[in-house]
Amino acid sequence: MITLRNLTLRRGTKVVLERATLTLNPGEKVGLVGRNGAGKSSLFALLAGRLHADAGDFEIPPKWRLGEVAQQMPETGDGATDFVLQGDMPLAEAQAMLAAAEAADDGHAIADAHLALEEAGAFDARSRAQALLLGLGFKPAELDAPVNSFSGGWRMRLQLARALMCPADLLLLDEPTNHLDLDALVWLESWLQRFAGTLIVISHDREFLDAVTSVTVHLDNAELARYGGNYTAFEEMRAERLAQQSAAYSKQQERIAHLQRFIDRFKAKATKARQAQSRVKALARMERLAPVLTASDFAFEFREPANLPNPMLALKSVACGYGNTVIVKDVERTVLAGQRIGILGANGQGKSTLVKTIARVLPPLAGTITEGKGLAIGYFAQQEMDLLHADDTPLQQMVRLAREVSPHGKDSREQDLRNFLGQFRFEGEMVHQPVGTLSGGEKARLVLATIVWQRPNLLLLDEPTNHLDLTTREALSMALNEFEGTVMLVSHDRALLREVCDEFWLVAQGRVAPFDGDLDDYQRWLLEQSRALLRGAVAPPLPSPCEPTAAPAAAPAKSTAKSPAPPQAPASGRRDDRKAQAQARAKLAEQTRPLRIEIERIDKRLAVLGAERHEVEAALSAPGVDGAQVAELGRRLNHVAAEVAMLEERWLELGEELERLKAGADA
Repeated sequence: MITLRNLTLRRGTKVVLERATLTLNPGEKVGLVGRNGAGKSSLFALLAGRLHADAGDFEIPPKWRLGEVAQQMPETGDGATDFVLQGDMPLAEAQAMLAAAEAADDGHAIADAHLALEEAGAFDARSRAQALLLGLGFKPAELDAPVNSFSGGWRMRLQLARALMCPADLLLLDEPTNHLDLDALVWLESWLQRFAGTLIVISHDREFLDAVTSVTVHLDNAELARYGGNYTAFEEMRAERLAQQSAAYSKQQERIAHLQRFIDRFKAKATKARQAQSRVKALARMERLAPVLTASDFAFEFREPANLPNPMLALKSVACGYGNTVIVKDVERTVLAGQRIGILGANGQGKSTLVKTIARVLPPLAGTITEGKGLAIGYFAQQEMDLLHADDTPLQQMVRLAREVSPHGKDSREQDLRNFLGQFRFEGEMVHQPVGTLSGGEKARLVLATIVWQRPNLLLLDEPTNHLDLTTREALSMALNEFEGTVMLVSHDRALLREVCDEFWLVAQGRVAPFDGDLDDYQRWLLEQSRALLRGAVAPPLPSPCEPTAAPAAAPAKSTAKSPAPPQAPASGRRDDRKAQAQARAKLAEQTRPLRIEIERIDKRLAVLGAERHEVEAALSAPGVDGAQVAELGRRLNHVAAEVAMLEERWLELGEELERLKAGADA
């Protein structure tokens, strides 16, 4: 149990916690939420022992093993799998114990070390580490690649895998989803749902929190408040509390009315029933959010575009890439005014490359992009510093932008630009702070400010929420829903995709194709694809959930008259049927023969290993066994256990493949 009683924690002059009280029970999965800068990471440092309370009591079980993602970028030539294995502390301790025992030639200590290795799962540790890497999106060919060969985002995935590798009693995850695409995010959710220890996670992804956590702790104004339930439950309870306590009730009602007007307008424009229904539900949730967002004191809106060309863009036989390397080719798509397009696909498939090509950052390698007259693009890059200058201040950034866009416009006056920046929480001396010293969330808000100021009619947003807290994400969602122009959005934030997008494009295997479904369909397709790849089968085709299913023919009315007997098939036809069935059985037998032979061979080997295990266990229990014999028998027993585990796993895979072939033949 973790207990904080009347605890005060300071970082310099800032009070992070003041007389805070909190209890977390073993095995609970907790979401820690609060504004950026509220002190969530400082609370993690307290739990990890890097900070100490200034007053009050803090208790955590002393024997608990802590798992945490290291924030520094790893610099090593070790292979990816070996790097992840180093995170398994019990395994490392057992390996060190064995090395020391062998150096001392101590038979009993060697036996103890082998027992510790077995308890640490030494014989399947490498396969477990590689399963983590594959789940987080690494390719099989990259499992032993040097850590230094990966980019920064992939090295942070290695740090996450290393933290998950350790069998922890308390697992602390600070923004684990920032460097994950949707595929890896879904896998991580599944892994954390099975995690048996206590989990505390900081995340700004509401669907991730809803899927993983059952308790929410809100850090606000140096106070901790515990809510029973996931983030959505917390949101509703807090909204209700704020609605009851808020003195700004009239302001809240204005916002609700504002949202309702949008809901009504959206219903009138909806063209797809499935997406329309999910959007209406999302907007209904926004209505409940009104008190929370009122309390956040942050909201913005995109200015009305000067014009709306239709179509916005036409891409004809376009190839996208870098230099001579083509990543996406043969793109044939048209973007219309008012569309809300979500761009799906795994990391590395070319989503950002496609967006950069449309944004004019990269030239098309082939084909043509025809822009509508008056097209004005607002581009949010995945790396905010690609759009900002580190030595500039927010005010200097806006002054330069104003002079470039409208050199003689009245909007370029400094006081107007100061007022405009104030809408994005850049107030007072913050407008003179160098951009390079801003936090990730502040840089993201500055980029949004520059985009809003330019009055675009096409928004190209590449992971705009990476550094935004939850209330700022909600404000962005509302602003996008009110935007009159076209939105093209790349994001792993499923809540934002659901609330904003009406349709999806899928970037995969060097192509861009429409995905005729919603995010739930996409997640199901990802799961089917992963299972197929594990079985070595062909990946499933894209689903077409919106196609109408043929209605069954109406059953004929029953008649009291005796129906004539169905005509008998001719004898030659029956012979042909039997021949075809026999051929099918022969074909199935031929297909399954290698599988059946291997299953039989595994059964025989398992029988031999079972006998060997009984023999070794009997020898270990025999009187007069010395230390050296115990060590040797321990080695034999561990090798037997490892081979049995491997063979049993292969037996299950073969059985599943056999059943699949039989089911296909029956169909």
